[in-house]
Amino acid sequence: MRHWFGSLPLRSRLALLVAGAVAFAVAAVALVCWFMVRTTLRDQLDASLRSTNVVEQVRYGCQQSVPVPGRIKSNLSASVQIVLPDGQHCLVDGWLAPRATKTDTEVAAGARRATLYDSVSTDGTPLRVLTLPATWDRGALGTTQIAISVARPLSDIDKPLDTLAWVLLALGGIGAVGAGAAGLWVARTGLRPVDELTGAVEHIARTEDLTVRIPDEGEDEIARLSRSFNSMTAALASSRDRQAQLIADAGHELRTPLTSLRTNVELLARSEETGRAIPPEDRRELLASVKAQMTELAALIGDLQELSRPEAAVPGPLQVVALHEIAGSALARARLRGPELAFSAELDPWYVRAEPAALERAVVNVLDNAVKFSPPGGAVEVRLRAGELTVRDHGPGIPAEELPHVFERFWRSPSARALPGSGLGLSIVARTVHQAGGTAELRPADPGTEAVLRLPGAPTPPPDLPDS
Repeated sequence: MRHWFGSLPLRSRLALLVAGAVAFAVAAVALVCWFMVRTTLRDQLDASLRSTNVVEQVRYGCQQSVPVPGRIKSNLSASVQIVLPDGQHCLVDGWLAPRATKTDTEVAAGARRATLYDSVSTDGTPLRVLTLPATWDRGALGTTQIAISVARPLSDIDKPLDTLAWVLLALGGIGAVGAGAAGLWVARTGLRPVDELTGAVEHIARTEDLTVRIPDEGEDEIARLSRSFNSMTAALASSRDRQAQLIADAGHELRTPLTSLRTNVELLARSEETGRAIPPEDRRELLASVKAQMTELAALIGDLQELSRPEAAVPGPLQVVALHEIAGSALARARLRGPELAFSAELDPWYVRAEPAALERAVVNVLDNAVKFSPPGGAVEVRLRAGELTVRDHGPGIPAEELPHVFERFWRSPSARALPGSGLGLSIVARTVHQAGGTAELRPADPGTEAVLRLPGAPTPPPDLPDS
């Protein structure tokens, strides 16, 4: 049963559930209504039996010592029977003779008060009977305690109840069918946005068209789902565009060193094949160029791997690290790359929460840029104060209109096209700093450019991290 129900479409299940709920509610209301009407009718029947003043009207209904049939003075719309303590009885009014029961004889004997009960007539007709105690005046023989039974057929209330039951059953059936139809209509209307969403998902799965959008009017759950779906497809489209752009940019950047590397290798191979030796000086330059191009390719591949990770991913667990120590280590490497430059450093203690290797790479990239754009004999100034790391060079600087693009992937200013690099260094810097909760900025200096990294932290390490 559950498998059959679960295989139905959602709108059919909703229609069946609505119809079932309405049918159950109608059945419960009908049942309660029927029992209330039945109770009311029986109470009215009992009240009519109690209100019949039958004792005075039948006191002459018996003669001598034996009850005999006779008519009472008025029409009671009921059957009246007299019962003696020994069980003798006679019908004095009506056409249905109730059966004399033990209850009647007990009332006649004075052992029981007036009693209401269900019984049957001598021909089997269901009756509602009220038995009352009474006294039979026998003249010289004295008085005798008797019982008077007043009975009315239960068909007086059974027939209206049967009619009511059929009416309620018909109304319940009509209500259930109407509820099913209404539930199906409501399900179709309410699930129309879901159908649109399903159609959009199927279209995207079939065509990979992420530009599809569905209407999201309103503030209900369906509208929220539609907006979430539209946001998801927009994010997927943006991610796919970035991925395509990354591949295109990476192909462009890889083409140049690969072409140079291929040319140099072909020259070396042709020299070996033809037997025409390359002059030693030229050979050394070719080998140095091949080595430099391989190093550039390795760095570019590493940068691409770094940028290929999702934005929210972190290369390693965050740790409390000493930014001043990382800056000092990066500064030592920068001095090796620019031995002709004058470096000055002022590094105050500052502890941040970040991934150590990624943060060190970011600081190294900033210092490498300063070394790359500094003129021979120039100066590089490094400062770390209150969580703000600044690296200033005295090179040509960056025009103001180019500053908004410096953190974009593969972007390189026209003046830097001839210099080594892939245009990914500052993009990695911005990403690493943002993951640590900070900000990265490049601003013009006179002369040169100043890189500013702001990272949240504290001048002292936490208690569980010893100060080195």
